[in-house]
Amino acid sequence: MKTKTSLPLYRQRKPALKLAAGVSAPMVLREAVAKPGMGLTIPVRAAKAKLSALLDLVAAGQEITITSDGRPKAVLSPVGKHKPGKVFTGTWEQLKQMPMQTEGPFAEEIVRADRDGRGW
Repeated sequence: MKTKTSLPLYRQRKPALKLAAGVSAPMVLREAVAKPGMGLTIPVRAAKAKLSALLDLVAAGQEITITSDGRPKAVLSPVGKHKPGKVFTGTWEQLKQMPMQTEGPFAEEIVRADRDGRGW
């Protein structure tokens, strides 16, 4: 009669993922790892295979970092969490007060030289 031995490492259960409050994992994401400072991370291959589950997590408020070779490459975050860009608050009058360019190559000359160099 065989006795039970401990499971091999690849068969052992990983600890549950720490998700944001009120977020439940729609399916088991074994490849996902919670790293300090980066939150929930997942390799790009696993992310491609489990994109629907990741989108459900993101929609529920979880931020997910996608890694390649252990380095972060992209962050999936909920739509409402993105940071707004800087808005130009200047006015036309402010732009009119700026000095006019009188020396050096003008934009038209730079573009023409670039096009000629490429054979366009």
